[in-house]
Amino acid sequence: MGLGAGKSSGLAGFAVEILDVKKSFGKFQALDGVSFNVEQGEFFALLGPNGAGKTTLISALAGLSKPDSGSLKVMGFDVRTQYKQARQVLGIVPQEIVFDPFFSVREILRMQSGYFGIRNNDAWINELLEKLSLTDKADKNMRALSGGMKRRVLVAQALVHKPPVIVLDEPTAGVDVELRQTLWAFVRQLNQQGHTILLTTHYLEEAQQLCSRLCMMKQGKVVALDTTANLLAGFSERVLRVALKGNATLPASLAPRRMKSDSIWHYFSISAYQEVEDILALLRTNEIGIEKLEVTEPELEDVFLKIMKKA
Repeated sequence: MGLGAGKSSGLAGFAVEILDVKKSFGKFQALDGVSFNVEQGEFFALLGPNGAGKTTLISALAGLSKPDSGSLKVMGFDVRTQYKQARQVLGIVPQEIVFDPFFSVREILRMQSGYFGIRNNDAWINELLEKLSLTDKADKNMRALSGGMKRRVLVAQALVHKPPVIVLDEPTAGVDVELRQTLWAFVRQLNQQGHTILLTTHYLEEAQQLCSRLCMMKQGKVVALDTTANLLAGFSERVLRVALKGNATLPASLAPRRMKSDSIWHYFSISAYQEVEDILALLRTNEIGIEKLEVTEPELEDVFLKIMKKA
């Protein structure tokens, strides 16, 4: 059956449009003029430290809170003036585990279908249960499930009406490795089928591996917005680590290029792989052997820390 591309507004444009959104709670400015767009079919990450405004923004996108000013659209539908249509094309997996303790997994998903006016949805519900490894839990009461299983049910609830835009708010927080792998395999499949994914996560390696574009927020403002590749290239660098045989002394000609040294390694910042050969050639010229050698690629965590410090 498959999820397919879901319902849409029928208009070409962005999957998510956020324009100059502001929201304050008393004197606290949670969102301070946030603007960005998410292309249809993108895998997009919204990153930031605690208190950056990510969850407040998602609540506004879902229509659960009203911004003081600005506009939010999902598949061309204004969240405030076209709430019903906007909610129909949006599926949200919340950060908190909230569930009804009186029903089974299957009953929960049938009721969720009913909220969107969908009946006779069992074929798709069965497919969701299978994709999320919940088939053997289908008729169990929600109270009997582990935290990881409850989170899988939240994912199924968000997808039961086949939305083209899916928001995942810290979906793997506190879950085991098996669930993370199962979830990401399924989400990748949805993205390949054309669904737009908006992800918030504190696991930056997940964002680096999954997302093509990133928005970083701090204190209610956007402080970085670019492709993952551009951010990695612009704010980080490859590092060459070399351990010399016999704990030999580094040649004087290489000392100015060294970033730092510890008891084992000498560290060099490199922008191109040709520089690795240049350093190795100088070591050979000085008849110094190499015990170990590693080249580490740029990591999003380094980029994130630099941008947060700069911001």
